[in-house]
Amino acid sequence: MFYFIIDILGTIAFAISGVLVAIDKKLDLFGVFIIAFVTSVGGGTLRDLLIGNTPVLWLRDPVYLYTIFGAVIFAVTFRARLKYVRKSLFLFDTIGIGLYTMVGIERGISVGLSSIMCIGLGTITACFGGVIRDILCNEIPVIFRKEIYATACILGGLGYFLLRQLPFDDAYAYIAGIIIVIGIRLIAVRFKIALPSIYKTT
Repeated sequence: MFYFIIDILGTIAFAISGVLVAIDKKLDLFGVFIIAFVTSVGGGTLRDLLIGNTPVLWLRDPVYLYTIFGAVIFAVTFRARLKYVRKSLFLFDTIGIGLYTMVGIERGISVGLSSIMCIGLGTITACFGGVIRDILCNEIPVIFRKEIYATACILGGLGYFLLRQLPFDDAYAYIAGIIIVIGIRLIAVRFKIALPSIYKTT
């Protein structure tokens, strides 16, 4: 139940993130739903295909579709209250990658993957919904720019596996992993920390 709740919270966060991008691009209601949908389940779908977990999760459990639909209705209805769209988008996207990183890692552990592969799977789960969203909205995906994004997921995953070595319940390490991802992303943006650029500035 604990992991299911985290998964649903991640779905909601990414769905709202997708809605905000779609509204910013002035898409119609169908377009808004599609962008919210691919943002929410794009990474998880790729993850499930990679580990052979088919049919993928949202095809087996309709609660994910209901959750996305509800999040879309909520975000569209209260879009006027989400006054600072860019800040809201950043917040929900950051929460989403924190939650989904750990969901992906948990899925990897459940099928017996090594810790490195689990971290890779968690990063894919967290990032590739946003990649699909940005491509459909004609944007360069954040993961391919110099912002600290996938790096936060990787560091959160490493923190999780290190904390699992301590004599605590794994749930605490799981929550700590989420906090690490979100914290690193927030700190990176707040203090303008970025990966080194290979391009000369003029």
